[in-house]
Amino acid sequence: MTIFVMNKKYKMFGRELKKIRLSQGKSLKEVAARLKVDPSLLSRIEHEERRPTENQVKELAHIYKIDVKILLKEWVGDQVYSVLSTYPDLAPDVLKAMESRLTYLTGPQAMETPELNEALRQKLQAVEKLKNQWLIKRPQTGIQLEKLNESFGVNYTFESNKIEGNTLSLQETHLVINKGLTIAGKSVQEHLEAINHDEAIDFIRELASNQLPLTEHRLKQIHHLVLKGIDRKNAGTYRSVPVRISGSTHIPPEPYLVPKLMEELFRFYQSEEERLHPVLLAAEMHERFVTIHPFIDGNGRTGRLLMNLILLRNGYTIAILKGNNQDRQAYYQALQAVQENADPTPFFSLIIEAVDQSLQEHLSLV
Repeated sequence: MTIFVMNKKYKMFGRELKKIRLSQGKSLKEVAARLKVDPSLLSRIEHEERRPTENQVKELAHIYKIDVKILLKEWVGDQVYSVLSTYPDLAPDVLKAMESRLTYLTGPQAMETPELNEALRQKLQAVEKLKNQWLIKRPQTGIQLEKLNESFGVNYTFESNKIEGNTLSLQETHLVINKGLTIAGKSVQEHLEAINHDEAIDFIRELASNQLPLTEHRLKQIHHLVLKGIDRKNAGTYRSVPVRISGSTHIPPEPYLVPKLMEELFRFYQSEEERLHPVLLAAEMHERFVTIHPFIDGNGRTGRLLMNLILLRNGYTIAILKGNNQDRQAYYQALQAVQENADPTPFFSLIIEAVDQSLQEHLSLV
């Protein structure tokens, strides 16, 4: 068995910064002033007691007239080493998994989408026919549209929150959202999760009806609504700490990689918006988003809202993924098949089926 040995003396990014400063004859006070930080903070950075931010590293590269890519590479490597040194026996497997995943997310093939098998193509054709029927029959205004939106909105909120462990029943979710009632024995957070998700649905409906562009800023707005009043500090803000997903073997990227990966995610969206079938695009964006896991909490709900925003923008109805144990397990397994085996077929099939079911239910009610 190969043992990955971590040498604590490797971590020397701060010390290298000090060597560069001294070699250029610059004083601690001078560099700190240009960096707009206290000299004591720069001293802690140089003595490995504090890690510089990405912006500070970029500014230091400018101050020292060093290629910013070189300095960032060393900074990122130092952080990766710091994380892996905590789990030396897991390091080889983690590095292998991350190499494969990051290649998938950022390499040339990140812009590629897999070929569909015949069964999935037929399912998509059936869904397309249902969508065309819905576009003809759907109510544009009035009580019927209002009731449809309310019913499916409550059901969607109930199921999406249930996936994440919320214990409000469907009826209780309705009472909290539409009647403003407080349910005895249920936590404040569970009430807020229902209210917030309902507001987020209204928001994506508004974005879709006005055909407003899908951007990182609007995605952060959706996440802010999901966590509003629950976690004010992290609502709408990318995470700055490593996270692990309970019950999953997938390890999300380290926080310093998140901004770049999210930039790549929206580059993928823009490149595929006019080319890829909308249902597959919605599924791809959902999976890629939760794989990056850019927020500390609320990624699942936000990912499903992102998916449904894309569906609504393209004339589909809200697709609801169920929160019961069997369906939730199938959902997680389908995600894992993409994350670990790069096999999107189960996830595509699951999303197509949810879209099909939603369209049929909407049509049956009009």
